[in-house]
Amino acid sequence: MPELPEVETTRRDLVPQLVGRRIVGLELRWPRTLDRPPSRAAAEALLVDQRITGLRRRGKYLLIDLASGAILVIHLRMSGRLGVVVAESQEPVHLRAALLLDDGMALRFVDMRKFGRLYVLTGASELDDLLVNVGPEPLEDELTLAAFRERLAQRRTRLKALLLDQRFLAGLGNIYVDEALFRAGLHPLRSAAELTARETARLYEACRMALTVAINNGGTTFRSYRDGWGRRGRHRELLLVYDRQDQPCYVCGGEIEKLRVAGRGTHLCPVCQPLDPLAPATVAVRTRRVAELDAPYLASPSDGSKPHG
Repeated sequence: MPELPEVETTRRDLVPQLVGRRIVGLELRWPRTLDRPPSRAAAEALLVDQRITGLRRRGKYLLIDLASGAILVIHLRMSGRLGVVVAESQEPVHLRAALLLDDGMALRFVDMRKFGRLYVLTGASELDDLLVNVGPEPLEDELTLAAFRERLAQRRTRLKALLLDQRFLAGLGNIYVDEALFRAGLHPLRSAAELTARETARLYEACRMALTVAINNGGTTFRSYRDGWGRRGRHRELLLVYDRQDQPCYVCGGEIEKLRVAGRGTHLCPVCQPLDPLAPATVAVRTRRVAELDAPYLASPSDGSKPHG
């Protein structure tokens, strides 16, 4: 499933291809892809002849702003992906919807699993209603360490389940929760309520680092994800624990394990992420080693203005 890094990468790639373009038509190949409004005609009334003024992201949702104030919200869900192509080019097998543009191009929504959805909203009020249960953005300045600590202190949930909860924090899914917990040296079965101040600070920074590094590498592709230029994400080979069961840990050399936590496959290093808190000296060594692994990938990513790699 595309998570925050994949949606943010897509957003950045689509900005130079879409902003300033005028929508001239909407095609639906699978009507249930359109969630709101209930009919194609109603959606076209809000979309057609409108100029695209900007693209934003909220958690795992992509927001396309229109000159009228209307907003097209796209949720990729399990297997959705977006790309701009010549409108008359051959259609892919799993095409579900397309926005036709005034330059002869089309924004195509391809979704093998059919879980992705489009929402055409009249404005900010409807957007607030749609996203009312989406928590704060983990990379925004408004989510300070103090604010994160306050939110964490109110919960008694195990860490893996809590970080997957989009009401607690927006945008993290199974991949980046595992990656964040590894960076923080915290077992996924630890309770949020029992974390010390230092462990909370480590988790806060680890969430931000796991997402930042993934964005800078264009996201993670296992099967269907492609960025806004049609390229595979480059981050899969750089994952520290996710999908690396039975392989050696990059920090301690121990074997990565796969467990079932919160109903999800969960990857961890039992040496680096014990159920009991790590000793301070061990934390210091781990922190340095993880920082060394992340350092090459902390440069600012491409602005999406042209293909690279």
